[in-house]
Amino acid sequence: MNETLASFIREHTIHEVECVIPDMTGVARGKIVPKALFLAEDSMKMSKAVLTITVNGEFAEFERFAGANDPDMVCRPDPSTIRLVPWAIEPVAVVIHDCEDFDGRPVGISPRAVLRRVLQLYENRGWRPVVAPEMEFYLIRQNTNPHEPLRPPPGRAGRSEVGRQSFSIDAVNDFDPFFQELSSFCQAARLNVETLIHEVGACQMEINFSHGDALELADQVFLFKRAVRETAYRHNIFATFMAKPMEGEPGSAMHIHQSIVDRDSGDNLFSNPDGSASALFFQHIGGMQHYLPQAMPMFAPYVNSYRRLSRHTAAPINVRWGYDNRTCGIRIPPSGPAARRLENRLPGVDVNPYLAMAATLACGYLGMVHRLEPSAPMSDSAYDMDYELPRSLEDAVERMQDCPELAEILGEEFVQAFCAVKEKEFETFNRAITAWEREHLQLHV
Repeated sequence: MNETLASFIREHTIHEVECVIPDMTGVARGKIVPKALFLAEDSMKMSKAVLTITVNGEFAEFERFAGANDPDMVCRPDPSTIRLVPWAIEPVAVVIHDCEDFDGRPVGISPRAVLRRVLQLYENRGWRPVVAPEMEFYLIRQNTNPHEPLRPPPGRAGRSEVGRQSFSIDAVNDFDPFFQELSSFCQAARLNVETLIHEVGACQMEINFSHGDALELADQVFLFKRAVRETAYRHNIFATFMAKPMEGEPGSAMHIHQSIVDRDSGDNLFSNPDGSASALFFQHIGGMQHYLPQAMPMFAPYVNSYRRLSRHTAAPINVRWGYDNRTCGIRIPPSGPAARRLENRLPGVDVNPYLAMAATLACGYLGMVHRLEPSAPMSDSAYDMDYELPRSLEDAVERMQDCPELAEILGEEFVQAFCAVKEKEFETFNRAITAWEREHLQLHV
């Protein structure tokens, strides 16, 4: 057993260990094992088919991607990821695992392996991405009936938000007990959150993470979602990371700030020595403009995601870019040369963080390698321009399948498996009859 893992377990008198892997949807799958068993083994075995589970629990062509005999894979703990599960009654640890075949090769359809694959391409060129995610989510009233609309929960004054309390400190303070406990959980679990604000929607919140390594930040986002939901349960409310949970309210995004530094010197490669923007900076933008529409299933992975990406919903509908222009899909925040970066505003907060990080970095990488030039920057509103993104999950999957450049970067097997999961989810959704259809078609057509 790795000494880092063993020392953590001894130091914190751990009783059990949650051994988890993120599946295609970002759900934590795995096993809970007693301390002694975890220390006695250097890995665990799980069915490879777990990686093809849809968000509603079905398996998408697991025989094709896992094997007709439903074989195991080796799940090996990453020592850098061990953390406390702060809401557990007894001392419990969680460790994120990497997925390998029995010959030691990474399982190509594993989301963590996909991000590692993209990061290795950067490493091979002496580059290192730096990212910082911003996560929006809604606090909602507990609702066990999926046919009822979601509503804001009552705060400490016993009242729910009426109207929007954008950026209100008092509106955040209305849920102080929730946020204080969430803060303590994040600190105990080494989740490097920085700022908290009340976003535009009714009881919509945003938390920003410190910038850092893409894999480490994806791990933190993966664990943060669990922490938020668990904290909400303890305070008799729910938290949702749906991209568009409520009609008439803004959607929730996971904006990704990204830059590239020299692996050895740490210098920001988006800036020239004289402080001006570099060619790599513009090529990175050009790559994102060209390839983001093809990678949309990784930024908008569900049918609900596309309800957010519509005109006049404060979400992008195209891949225009501009300086400090929030109407664009690609925003350049104001900063000095050392912090020059861009912000990808396309991803919804419903994404698998590993895949969203991999996709946004893959698009920029292709731009830098192929020296793609961007369009002119937008100074006016991009909301009034034409749609440049897929309008539905079905359209998005087709476009991703028809992009050989992304398949080469992300892995052909992964693209096929991921699209199969999305097609299975869309097929299941299409069998459902919505309330809108009953209301408007039942007696009128």
